[in-house]
Amino acid sequence: MESPKALGLGSSLMNVQELAKEPMLAIPQSYIRSEEEEPSITSHGSDSLQTIPVIDMNRLVFGQTDLELENLHFLCKEWGIFQLVNHGVGSSVVEKLRNEIQGFYKLPLEEKMRYKIKEGDVEGYGTILMHENQKVDWADRLYMITNPVHRRKDHLLPEFPSSLRESLESYISELQKLAMTLLGLIAKALKIEEREIEEMFDDGMQAMRLTYYPPCPQPEKVMGLTAHSDPTGITILLQVNGVEGFQVKRDGIWIPVNVLPDAFVVNVGDVLEILSNGLYKSIEHRATVNSEKERISIAMFFFPKFQSEVGPAPTLLNPQNPPLFKRVGMEKYVKDLISRKLDGKSFLEQMRRSS
Repeated sequence: MESPKALGLGSSLMNVQELAKEPMLAIPQSYIRSEEEEPSITSHGSDSLQTIPVIDMNRLVFGQTDLELENLHFLCKEWGIFQLVNHGVGSSVVEKLRNEIQGFYKLPLEEKMRYKIKEGDVEGYGTILMHENQKVDWADRLYMITNPVHRRKDHLLPEFPSSLRESLESYISELQKLAMTLLGLIAKALKIEEREIEEMFDDGMQAMRLTYYPPCPQPEKVMGLTAHSDPTGITILLQVNGVEGFQVKRDGIWIPVNVLPDAFVVNVGDVLEILSNGLYKSIEHRATVNSEKERISIAMFFFPKFQSEVGPAPTLLNPQNPPLFKRVGMEKYVKDLISRKLDGKSFLEQMRRSS
């Protein structure tokens, strides 16, 4: 895979968490969005928040399977996102990680900077700058590839404080099992061979993004996370400290989401839209910030393995359902992904076949 340095990427050492600690007469221009990009101002009261559909994992696996599979199929088609409860990941594993992540973001800046993004890379702590005039998200993030294990960066997870490292390893292990179970059920819902999905995703590329959104004195002027769809198969999100800010785009309108306390949020990624030949829909989402509270989240991304191809599942194709998307090797898919900025569903659109 071509290195990010060859693609001209750089990293910024701007730290929003530190910036937010200082009294601000004006927000730096690099964070201010145009009027078209500004987040709509919504009340953070419970009446303004919507609960996106919920799937009970226990019922999906052990209940009335056909009915639950139909529901999974419907939500992947019509919503592209759902909350997952009774998911089987131990509450102690989740709570320990929540505490460790909050502890990480309380470390002195010089400690966190041990894990900074290196020039020309995309992994690590900090902000990626693609060009000088780029608008920057009001957030600090730590992004890293966690699988395959041999692709892990030596200065990241292997060097974390032992308690944080152990918590992450336990969580990663649990989510790998959960994701593969979910992907197998998605194959059943799509009526394709389970092995088609297993061969794509077993020991696939996996990554994590730990994001810290500090309070902002003018939250309506900035964006915590630029609107985009994920380029993944599926993404599993954990809201760490119960502060809202996650929004999804449905029927052209941004909806603030009320995440249930013990739920994961699972969203369909571009790869799954491609695999289903457009039947399932990856969902655009973003994160807003507020003026009073910090927000922390952990997203885990599940991609196919590097040796596989990204394209529509062969068993879904026939003369009445021709392929809508190109077929490319995973290595090329990732290279193209790294070279593009977040911009709605534009990455998926460039995968469409021209008619």
